Amino acid sequence: MTRLFMVNVNPSKQLMKKINYFILALIAIMSLYGCKEAELKLYEQDANIYFDLNRDDRDSIVYTFAYDMTKAVDTVYLPVRITGHRLPQGSTYKAYVEQDSSTAVPELHYKPLEDNYSIVANSGRAWLPLILYNVSDLEERSVSVILKLQGTEDFGVENPNIIRARVILSARLEKPHWWDQWLGDYSRAKHQLFILVTGLDYMTNTDEDPFGVPKNTYIASVLTMMLNDPFRWVNNNPEKGYVLNTEDNGATYSFYHKDNPSRPMLLRYNAGSGKYFFIDENGREVR
Repeated sequence: MTRLFMVNVNPSKQLMKKINYFILALIAIMSLYGCKEAELKLYEQDANIYFDLNRDDRDSIVYTFAYDMTKAVDTVYLPVRITGHRLPQGSTYKAYVEQDSSTAVPELHYKPLEDNYSIVANSGRAWLPLILYNVSDLEERSVSVILKLQGTEDFGVENPNIIRARVILSARLEKPHWWDQWLGDYSRAKHQLFILVTGLDYMTNTDEDPFGVPKNTYIASVLTMMLNDPFRWVNNNPEKGYVLNTEDNGATYSFYHKDNPSRPMLLRYNAGSGKYFFIDENGREVR
């Protein structure tokens, strides 16, 4: 009699689990080894330095004093990153301003850079401080500062495309689309006063917010009250830090923040109306 034996070619469920566990473990080991190897390669490279900026910021980092005229000086911090191995000891890097390509004037628009800057031990990044000054010509034009990182004994600068940054500096306000509906004639001086008095830099128009008429009417009236009596506004808002100073027995006053006297606004007496008016950048009364 011939006996037939049926051979089960499918492994048991238990065996399949063991095989799956083995495969997963093998993949994990290979991945870990690959990461370690990549990490070792990264840290075995010579240390290089670059500006850690996206494409848009690399082309132009825009800074404006326009929305806070109380500031006489401010600082932009540019992110600097290290590639390659981290240095176990404290290190320094250098940067310079490319004068031929920059329109900003050192000492006038910005503080000249230091000879070098420090990075703490085992750190992968730092911040390059660019100190900027709020001066009157920035209301009429913007200026640029082109900065470049420089190779040192501690760091190389292998990729020339990522060691350059451009900072654009201004203090110029532009007329917003909603202005005419609520505030009448536009000037940058009036715009500055609006921001100062209301603490706002935006109002809605009726197309955007048809129910915002009472709110926006009130906001506009806050500015009107200040324009009608700036002396009372200064007295009632000492925390704002603004002063009115005259040198011609009250014919004109300089209106400025106590921390930034280099940026005054002129207040002039109108004998015909018996009132004082701020004078805008075009020599007209702000109404």
